[in-house]
Amino acid sequence: MHAIMTYVQQNKWKFFSTLVLVGGLFFAFNTFKSVSDESPELRHRKLLSTIGHLLESEHYNPRKIDDQFSKEVFDAYLKVLDPEKNIFLKSDIDSLSIFQKSIDDEIHGAKIQFEPAASNMYDRRFAEAKLILDSIIKKPFDYTIDDSIKLEADSIKFPINKEERYSRWYKIIKYKSLERYATLIEERESHNKKSTTVKEVVDELKSADTAKSKTVEKFVYKSDSTLEEEARNTVGKSYHKKFEQLEKTFDKEKRFDAFLNAITGLMDPHTDYFAPIEKRSFTEQMSGVFYGIGAQLGADENGVRIASVQPGGAAWKSGQIVMNDVIIKIAQGAEEPVDIAGFETTDAVKLIRGDLGTEVRLTIKKPDGSIKIVSLKREKIVLDEGYARSAVITKGTEKIGYILLPDFYADFDREDGAKCSKDIANEVKKLKAEKVDGIIIDVRYNGGGSLYEVVQMVGLFIDKGPVVQIRDKEGRSQVLADETPGTLYDGPLVVMVNEFSASASEIFAGAIQDYKRGIIVGSTSTYGKGTVQRNVAFGKPLDSLGIQTEYGAVKLTFQKFYRITGSSTQKKGVESDVVLPDEYELLKYREKDNPSALSWDVIQKAKFQPWVSNYNIEKVALSAKQKIESDTNTVKFKKNLKWVSEQMDHPVYLKLDKFKEYKKQVQGVIQQNEKMLKLKEPMQVAPLKADHDKFYNNPDKQKQDRYQAWLKMVAKDVQINESSKLLGAFNTQKVAVNKK
Repeated sequence: MHAIMTYVQQNKWKFFSTLVLVGGLFFAFNTFKSVSDESPELRHRKLLSTIGHLLESEHYNPRKIDDQFSKEVFDAYLKVLDPEKNIFLKSDIDSLSIFQKSIDDEIHGAKIQFEPAASNMYDRRFAEAKLILDSIIKKPFDYTIDDSIKLEADSIKFPINKEERYSRWYKIIKYKSLERYATLIEERESHNKKSTTVKEVVDELKSADTAKSKTVEKFVYKSDSTLEEEARNTVGKSYHKKFEQLEKTFDKEKRFDAFLNAITGLMDPHTDYFAPIEKRSFTEQMSGVFYGIGAQLGADENGVRIASVQPGGAAWKSGQIVMNDVIIKIAQGAEEPVDIAGFETTDAVKLIRGDLGTEVRLTIKKPDGSIKIVSLKREKIVLDEGYARSAVITKGTEKIGYILLPDFYADFDREDGAKCSKDIANEVKKLKAEKVDGIIIDVRYNGGGSLYEVVQMVGLFIDKGPVVQIRDKEGRSQVLADETPGTLYDGPLVVMVNEFSASASEIFAGAIQDYKRGIIVGSTSTYGKGTVQRNVAFGKPLDSLGIQTEYGAVKLTFQKFYRITGSSTQKKGVESDVVLPDEYELLKYREKDNPSALSWDVIQKAKFQPWVSNYNIEKVALSAKQKIESDTNTVKFKKNLKWVSEQMDHPVYLKLDKFKEYKKQVQGVIQQNEKMLKLKEPMQVAPLKADHDKFYNNPDKQKQDRYQAWLKMVAKDVQINESSKLLGAFNTQKVAVNKK
């Protein structure tokens, strides 16, 4: 069922003398001395105790690290090591249970015993799991047996013995193979409908046990046994790749990092430990800038390959790297190369990126089979496709401006670094030049970012006034305000959100709603992250900017933010003025669904003056809300969504006929809803005149194709279409007011 559901991120102020980022702040915390030859055990002990002290003394709402906390760490780490409960046995858990009440002592400085013991146990059982896979995958499955499997791991216990563990693996592999087998049969049946010749071949195959395949009209028709074998082998290869990848990337050091995150995550969902390389990746994500070779990576059965080469980048200038080259090894300068067989692209990318001007050596396999070592110097790469972008939607005589903002990004380390508020201001100016009748700002799937930037961005749409309130653990609060009089844009405004709009997105949507400046459109509520984090770095910097440090960093929750009404967004999020059909509405993704989430509360209201306009926002929102709620498609969509979400807890059939029937039923309902989320007739969408060359004369042709594909996606989006209708209602009401 899970696999079927899958079918289904210029004023400045100082606050406590720091620069506050909702996504994180670099804050030096140099507890460690640089001791390159210290043992891993000593390093781990110092790191664990330092993090424990930090959590207890500096976290916004610290939990007491006691025996109860220790028990929860015990369960959380085992869940990280064995999320599907098919690695460990119950006896393993029982033997490790002697540490259940001592992990808090380890955090407070005692010798670390639980994590190494669990990690060593994991190594032994993981090796056994590989052997189990090999024994299962060799034999055909019988899909006539009436059986089922429960995939929700939280509802099952660890296997009592090896026989029960084997049975669990058997059912998992059988289920994965059945999914693939059913798909292959569907493909064969689709060809069967196209030609009477197909029917003849299928009949022939049924009557000939020894027949394996026969080619008719350039299509190979295969027997059930052949398709079953192919499906089983495909699943086997997939699992072997997964095992290989885990062996290479989830080593003892990575497991200890996961142990630290099991601890930090129990304080709240957004307090995390970043190992040095992970901290660099986080900073790159925040700024949209990194140093690399200018190539996009992909992965297939041959390994990690070059998917595209950026014109002007280091790889392009070398003349030695082309698309479809397979990367075999990666080395940092003169260091020993790392064999990346089995690596995911994300892990390979982390090795390729680094500091400006440093050397990375790639061992690559060319399309002709030859092996070559290419040395490259890392250069600045700007991820501009993650920056704000705009389009114009034309409906009759109306022109609607649409702005997508994927993140509240900010690069404060560089004077010329990208800032989302500046980019949004530029997009608004360009849209005003095109004389649009209203603007949509889309922060769906926007997980947040810079608090400074969101305050500046709200200031583009209001005169001046408070934007957000922040409170620290001592209860001291401060109002962060737009202090610049005047607005860049004072026309009709719609903000699109969904359940993945979090943090800074919620501050923006909440401020626009509180000022009655525009209408919030989307899911019933946003994510519900109302906390502020900063990065507390350990050890000496490993680069000139302090982006990567010797022992990594903790992203620590140290404040909460509140709307200017005094209400926290924590857990509750921002409720939409107009709720639209949303495919993720009933799935448990929000902050309120996490047991370690901090609570919702209220503080004193800030003084502010709501926006005054010549149209009635409440009237426009109410009219749209009534139309949507009474729409027959919306009613049907909600009913379908409820049914699909309920299937998550049901066992999955392992008998072919039942599985096919159930899969057809689920896919039919999902496809009905997907169809309702796409327009029958796409809207007329075009890039801004100022951006024409980026979309149609881009030197990077693959990037150009992606931009054009984005326009097509916007044109078919039902939610964007509904948002544009709201702006049309604004303008109709405005005309009526002017006539009076």
